[in-house]
Amino acid sequence: VQLVESGGGLVKPGDSLNVSCVASGFAHEHWSIGWFRQAPGKEREGLSCISNFVGTTHYANSVKGRFTISRDSTKKTGYLQMNNLKPEDTGIYYCALDFGLCGPTNLRGMDYWGKGILVIVSS
Repeated sequence: VQLVESGGGLVKPGDSLNVSCVASGFAHEHWSIGWFRQAPGKEREGLSCISNFVGTTHYANSVKGRFTISRDSTKKTGYLQMNNLKPEDTGIYYCALDFGLCGPTNLRGMDYWGKGILVIVSS
């Protein structure tokens, strides 16, 4: 399984950013993509996950209402739309994947990981 993230960068507080993750190297029909963040000096935090087949989503309280996860099943691609970004959203954003449905426990970790992309929110 390979996961490649894109779309990171430097944005200002209040801005929006959409990051993407393209998955490849598997043929399973049921998979879930998740997004995680590691802020400077902090532990990795699970932000959200989505089940490919039924579209079930889960969010961490810290991003609920501001971030929206989605997927394009035909492209094996996951997206994270981030609105009203804050300086504390700064960090390395990782895409991850598990086979099966996503649930709250998936926000603690998943089996396959991308290399991560940097998002900086600063004025």
